[in-house]
Amino acid sequence: MSTNDPRRALPSVDDLLRRPSLAGAWAATGPVLARRVIAAVLAEARQQPLAAADLETRLLAAARGATAPSLQPVINATGVLLHTNLGRAPLSALAAARLADAAANYTNLEFDLETGERSRRDRHLAPLLAALSQAEASIVVNNNAAAVLLALTELAVDRQGEVLVSRGELIEIGESFRIPDIVARGGARLVEVGSTNRTRLGDYAQAITPATRMILRVHRSNFTMSGFVEQPPLAALAALAHAHRLPLVEDLGSGCLVAFPGLADEPVVAESIAAGVDLVTYSGDKLLGGPQAGILSGRAPLIARLRANPLYRALRVDALTLAALEATLDALRRLAWHELPLAAMASADDLEARTRAFALRLPPEMHAEVVPGESVFGGGATPARTLPTWLIRLPQRFAQILRHGQPAVVARVEHGHCCLDLRTVFPAQDDALLTAVRQAFYLPVR
Repeated sequence: MSTNDPRRALPSVDDLLRRPSLAGAWAATGPVLARRVIAAVLAEARQQPLAAADLETRLLAAARGATAPSLQPVINATGVLLHTNLGRAPLSALAAARLADAAANYTNLEFDLETGERSRRDRHLAPLLAALSQAEASIVVNNNAAAVLLALTELAVDRQGEVLVSRGELIEIGESFRIPDIVARGGARLVEVGSTNRTRLGDYAQAITPATRMILRVHRSNFTMSGFVEQPPLAALAALAHAHRLPLVEDLGSGCLVAFPGLADEPVVAESIAAGVDLVTYSGDKLLGGPQAGILSGRAPLIARLRANPLYRALRVDALTLAALEATLDALRRLAWHELPLAAMASADDLEARTRAFALRLPPEMHAEVVPGESVFGGGATPARTLPTWLIRLPQRFAQILRHGQPAVVARVEHGHCCLDLRTVFPAQDDALLTAVRQAFYLPVR
């Protein structure tokens, strides 16, 4: 490094920490993070020299970036209603308010106000879940995968225990979560029954041995099978299980607790209970329309065993989830679908007019096209179901620019175009989306 090299003039970390012009930035970051930010920027400056003024500008930008929340709201313009990567079902206004209230205060989470004694946290949801599921008892854990794991861990009993599952139900969901893996983690041995496309009641009967601990039925919620397919009715499978004193557990996954408008073929929890299923597991953040949760509903003796399992304490949910879930369940009890964003988006009937009006507000130079398209539920639910929609089609380069905006907008990339589907954009977000798209028109791709 020569004596004239500008890198020799770079200030020290301590010098930069003491600068009055940067004091506000360091107050926001705190001393430990401030040193890390300065060290990182100085390392960059040694590779590519900066002028003194540019150095301060870079430090201020780096400090803002380091303190900005990583988790942030986005506008979902993909048309995927239950977008797993974007958090699945958005909460109702009432659920969000209940959650915020629980977060800002102490609650009677495990305290009985009547007796002054300690109580169970699952009692808050017990009446609602009993009414909606028609099950004797229910408990809640942090997601449906945890619910299945808890059931297997308790009911499979020992590592020699066998769990019967149809070959046509050995599903895989997001992040390589596979039924065979979760059965093994639950301490049981998987016994595959039937064939990929046809499993009969006799296949289950033939597979039962003294080592069998439970029969597991898995709803194929993220794919469909058609053609030469067969599976026994739930009532017949329940009768077989009970004849051998085995529990029948059903993983319903998609969480249809109450018949969802327009989804008559989606299995409902109460129907499974009525058919004789001993334990049903399902999600809270899919078709149920609430926060991330896994719910187990079924016979009271089984629920009591699951509650007593040490794993339950590790998987149970907190007051915030319970508050949001209680509000969601109350809306379902009243069949107040208009309160649930998921149901409102699914039933939206003004999309063409709204989409065309939105497109007319865009700069003509953008050459936005309004074309018919399809929305999907997503989230591993109703894979064969699509909803007719209308798309605003833009050049593909806008997808990347919109993701980096404030607010960030996530669009659908389809057939070489950036497509905006207003079905999953709240009407109150239309103006913010319009501003983001207009700004994107003048910005280059990063």
